[in-house]
Amino acid sequence: MKIQTVLLLAGMGVMGQAVAEAPRNPISVHVLNTQTGKPSQGVKVDLEQQQGDKWVRLASKTTDADGRIAAFYPDGRNFSVGQYRVTFHTGDYFHSQQKETFFPDVPVNFQVANTQEHYHIPLLLSQYGFSTYRGS
Repeated sequence: MKIQTVLLLAGMGVMGQAVAEAPRNPISVHVLNTQTGKPSQGVKVDLEQQQGDKWVRLASKTTDADGRIAAFYPDGRNFSVGQYRVTFHTGDYFHSQQKETFFPDVPVNFQVANTQEHYHIPLLLSQYGFSTYRGS
């Protein structure tokens, strides 16, 4: 009887809904190289939060093979409203590719107004330009 109930719930989409509602890390980033059309693997990125008149580093990670850091906010830390900054260390990335760049670092400041939302910061990158926006 239990197996039939689980199959029935799965068929109704109830179990999928429970999985979809599981909490996920509130901050993620993604770096795409617009010159090559490929993800930028190996970009070091720092996450900071403004506390008073100073910036405090919360995490420092490197993008994966897909150019992503899917779970950037530190586990076990309370996510709070405020000013945050991600800094993409693009100079190191381009240096590893034996390429010059005009922007050795790309800092992106953003405001967290609702701690129940997810904040995704994509960076579209080339040697001499970049673009960013709030992703989903």
